[in-house]
Amino acid sequence: MTAKLTIKPLKEWLPVSIKPLIIAGPCSAETEEQVMDTARGLSDIPQVKVFRAGIWKPRTRPGAFEGVGTSGLQWLQRVKRETGMLVAVEVANPKHVEDALDYGIDILWIGARTVVNPFAVQEIGETIGNRDIPVMIKNPLNPDLKTWIGAIERLNQMGLKKLVAIHRGFSFFHRSPYRNAPMWEIPIELKRLYPNLPLIVDPSHICGNRELIPGIVQKALDLEMNGIMIETHHNPSKALTDKNQQITPAQLQEILTHTILRRKTGNIEFGQKLEELRSEIDKLDEELIEILARRMNVVAEIGSYKKTNKITILQLKRWNQIIQERIEAGIKLGLSREFILKLLESVHEEGIRCQIEVMNHENPSEKL
Repeated sequence: MTAKLTIKPLKEWLPVSIKPLIIAGPCSAETEEQVMDTARGLSDIPQVKVFRAGIWKPRTRPGAFEGVGTSGLQWLQRVKRETGMLVAVEVANPKHVEDALDYGIDILWIGARTVVNPFAVQEIGETIGNRDIPVMIKNPLNPDLKTWIGAIERLNQMGLKKLVAIHRGFSFFHRSPYRNAPMWEIPIELKRLYPNLPLIVDPSHICGNRELIPGIVQKALDLEMNGIMIETHHNPSKALTDKNQQITPAQLQEILTHTILRRKTGNIEFGQKLEELRSEIDKLDEELIEILARRMNVVAEIGSYKKTNKITILQLKRWNQIIQERIEAGIKLGLSREFILKLLESVHEEGIRCQIEVMNHENPSEKL
């Protein structure tokens, strides 16, 4: 059961009339010249109203560039003063929050490494207190929707109502073209649970490769996300952090120019055809659920038969045969191997659970 969130609509606190929301700026603030050159380039793009920059960088290993620290906040003050853009930084502890607020930072965000720590999130929320500042919350590194929701709920219950979720992808150990797998089903579920919570996408961290960014930007907007936060640098090849996933302001302008903003609804003919297709899906889903229920009934019978004959539940030879045969059949029908495997694993897991339940209803005479 999800808690109700009290969220202020984006349009009530962010003076941005252009949709979608575009937040852009370097992964790290490196020098005042780098920050200002990037900011001037972005200020020429009408859609960009918020400038982002990492001031404190949580690196995996010591010795890497960990940000310029508090001194870089003065550069962001200058960006705000000279370009009129709002400015945003990542915070990971109370000292970061205090420094950012002292320098007039407009928006804070909590990174993927921090969001997994309820103590850190609590301390950040307590430090903000009743100061009416927006906070953006990135998803955790691992695909854990509950942890993401927990951080959002914690801040909201502390009185913070100007909240935005940021989808930056998830660590994924299978081969993938992406640095962090999009796993769109997770942000979509968050959007379903909390339709009033603004949700933006970070294509830079999802992709890890600037060549993939346009596709993710288009996908995000096709899925009705509220905007994007994208890393831009006036000279990405010289960037001190994440140079491969940063783009120039000119490249951002090119991406935005070619991104298609689709309508949420179409004309009457479109609506009728869409409703017809959705009705067909509804019928197929009903049939699918009925078939799955019938399958589990058969599985329960098998479990009972195994119990009577004192046979173990897991039969690896049979399971391997099923995987091979079903995947081959699915591929011939145009389904992907990954989808069939995921489906089979879910069905098999439920089948095992069902058989264990049958086995647990033992008669005393059957025990050793």
